[in-house]
Amino acid sequence: MSTEDTTETAEASTAETDADASTSKCGGSTAEASTETGSESSCGGSTAEASTGTDSASKCGATTETDLETESKCGASSADSSESSSSSSCGASSDDEEEVGSTVDDFEAEPGTLVTVGLGPGRPEGMTARAKAALADAEHIVGYRTYVDLLPDEITDDAEDIYSTPMCGEVSRTEEAIDRTLAGNDVAIIGSGDPNVYALSGLALEILESKGGSAHAVDFEVVPGVPAAQSCGARLGAPLVNDTVSVSLSDHLTPMEEIESRLHAVAGEGFTIAIYNPWSRKRRENFQTCCDILLEHRDPDTPVGVVHGASRDDEETMITDLETLSELGEEEIIDMTTTIIVGNEDTYVFEDRMVTPRGYETKYDY
Repeated sequence: MSTEDTTETAEASTAETDADASTSKCGGSTAEASTETGSESSCGGSTAEASTGTDSASKCGATTETDLETESKCGASSADSSESSSSSSCGASSDDEEEVGSTVDDFEAEPGTLVTVGLGPGRPEGMTARAKAALADAEHIVGYRTYVDLLPDEITDDAEDIYSTPMCGEVSRTEEAIDRTLAGNDVAIIGSGDPNVYALSGLALEILESKGGSAHAVDFEVVPGVPAAQSCGARLGAPLVNDTVSVSLSDHLTPMEEIESRLHAVAGEGFTIAIYNPWSRKRRENFQTCCDILLEHRDPDTPVGVVHGASRDDEETMITDLETLSELGEEEIIDMTTTIIVGNEDTYVFEDRMVTPRGYETKYDY
């Protein structure tokens, strides 16, 4: 579904407990000890909604959530803080973590390159050649732990350092990548799906700008991947060959009132709709609200495709209709690894495949 990091949206589904230490090749060790509740998106973004933990300190000059005499190991001035950060529902959006701990003036090295890389739906064969080449060129790879585990061995074996964090560290993880870049390293930030679809490309540029940096100075580049809507749509047949929009049901970063307004706006038009982040145990009502809004504007027999865990070992695909969709909310097929494709008024089902006509039938005889 998503989602890269996909959104790396923040919703809860399954429990994950991590307590480990990793070594940063920037010159220091990092310590992680966290208890998190969350699940990751298989088609575009990691997901989590509840987190309690102590994040690792940046070794490249960035101030992190909880620091006691944090020393930079990559050329940045050290930052000291005796205050613990305020907790957030995700662990990635607290006030302290959103503060920039270092600026470009803290680094003496010539900046390296920074690329955000989309891994596609999950398996190595779903990665583009360009993505594989970008990762092969990167000295440091930074990402959510689940996505790092998806990388082929030839990439991880050749990397100088791989920096991974548990769920929900989007802001601190992205700042770590930028600091490593400003320290002179060639760095890749990875996520599933595409980096520009509910993922971290925008966040990377925002943090770089807040540090007083330049996208040209660090040679910033986005390496696209196959987004969730496309990889899941391919499992369903041909539902996306006409105008399509995507809407995420995650209200972690977008208020639910705005999501509802957007659903009303697109459901009344002839778009095929890709629904990202449809369900978690923390926000079941969002899915039901979405179904209710869609039924206000579209016929109950509108074809709907549901793809769970595209290209993963637990992949499951279903074609149903809009009237039945709401009944699937408690079923395992719909969770944060699911993308839902809602057909338009012309979409039909042909031998277990969704088809959305492009319009050729109105101009040609065939």
